[in-house]
Amino acid sequence: MNLFTDCQITWLAVSDAQDLVKLLQFPFMQRAIAGAVMMGILGGLLGCFVTLRQLSFFSHAVGHAALVGVALGVLLQLNPTWMLLPFTLVFGVIVLYLIDKTDLASDSVLSIVLSGALAIGVILTSLIKGYRGNLMGVLFGDILAIDGTDLMLTLLLLLGSSIFLLSTLQQQILLTLNADVAQVQGIPVQLHRYGFVILLSLAVAVAIKAVGVLLVNAFLVIPAATAKLMSHHFSRFLILSVIIGSSSSVVGMIVSGLFNLASGPSIVLVQFLVFVAVFVWIKLTMKAA
Repeated sequence: MNLFTDCQITWLAVSDAQDLVKLLQFPFMQRAIAGAVMMGILGGLLGCFVTLRQLSFFSHAVGHAALVGVALGVLLQLNPTWMLLPFTLVFGVIVLYLIDKTDLASDSVLSIVLSGALAIGVILTSLIKGYRGNLMGVLFGDILAIDGTDLMLTLLLLLGSSIFLLSTLQQQILLTLNADVAQVQGIPVQLHRYGFVILLSLAVAVAIKAVGVLLVNAFLVIPAATAKLMSHHFSRFLILSVIIGSSSSVVGMIVSGLFNLASGPSIVLVQFLVFVAVFVWIKLTMKAA
């Protein structure tokens, strides 16, 4: 299989600001920006807990193991997005269960399950005959292909995540800092852990269509990591992460249009450049102080 020759990535073509304004009037572009903003907010919100709980590799593994769901969708001639949602959900819960029920380190369990799932995904992919456009689009992402159903799924997931995390913020913070103390305080630790993993797995599945399996982890890690550099107060850290996630999505879409680049990778590139700029600014500030 040649991934790159079959890859279906959409680029925008804008030569000046007037073209950009015209482009923003197209419904597909408005859906893409709305989806990017909601995913940026969702990634910033969940990413705070992902980075503090050291779950970066977990979301990375869920994203790559999603290849099985994508391949099954193509083989069964079903919408890959609808196959991704249950698969990533089951995968995330199984991984957390194995971590709890074995003496193995979490990274070992993740590596084992990821390798097995990836092997199955590659084998299933090799069985696909003919056109593989749907598969390649999900692997590399195409945020311009977001439709009304994707927007509704993202909105529901964003609302569900916001209600779950913000209504139990004190419990989430204590659980993040020390799970044993949270258990003693009567917090249902396992319920919160599995609830968060379910939200995280669904967020990965939804974001895959926009930025692809290969870049989905960036939405959850980079904005939160950048915000963490700028603040050690949790509330400020959370707000900054959401702002960086959403604003970098809009800037990435504009950069994509102005410089004729792929949209999903452009957003991730903006997130990366913001991280580097903040890191350099903090180092220079500390040196001057």
